[in-house]
Amino acid sequence: MDCKHASTLMHDYFDGDITHEQAVELKGHLQSCSACSIQFQQLEQTEMTLFATLRHTRISAPDGLVSRIMNEIPKQRKQQVWLKVIKKHPALTAAAIFLLVMLFSTLSLMKADNQLIVKVGDLDQVVINGNIVTVPEGSTVTGNLTVENGKAEILGNVEGNLTVIDGSYYQASTAHISGKVKRIDQALDWIWYRISNTFTDVAYR
Repeated sequence: MDCKHASTLMHDYFDGDITHEQAVELKGHLQSCSACSIQFQQLEQTEMTLFATLRHTRISAPDGLVSRIMNEIPKQRKQQVWLKVIKKHPALTAAAIFLLVMLFSTLSLMKADNQLIVKVGDLDQVVINGNIVTVPEGSTVTGNLTVENGKAEILGNVEGNLTVIDGSYYQASTAHISGKVKRIDQALDWIWYRISNTFTDVAYR
């Protein structure tokens, strides 16, 4: 701790706005720094003198003056508490903001975007007709197939996972899907899919 930081903590100490950890840190600095120790003693003496003066003074404030002054003082205590939480937990704050952004952006996309979206490694192995995505009989899709806002019609083979978002799928008895088949219709499932998919994309970049 440097002397500048120690000086700030001294004022916080006399204002009663200091944590136990900060008090311990300040005490350790005062024991090793004579200049700051002298400054602390001077501030302490000033505080005691001011307290004694106010206690023994015979001057009284007009009725309601103290209340009016207190009401005029900006209430910054709550803001300072939030700033301390943000400074102490930056990773948690960033994660919360990220989740909120993802939530609102996902909900807005769900309401505004109804167009067909197809994600597949080889687009030549599928046939798109309107909002129907078909894997023809005898064709093989290598990798995952994702169909959003449409219907997946599996007549051939999918060597991966099939994910259908806000839609439906049909699998012929002769068709084969080597991975998992997942249908996502509910909002919370859809949001979780978006978040997990975002983390997966970031991890593999």
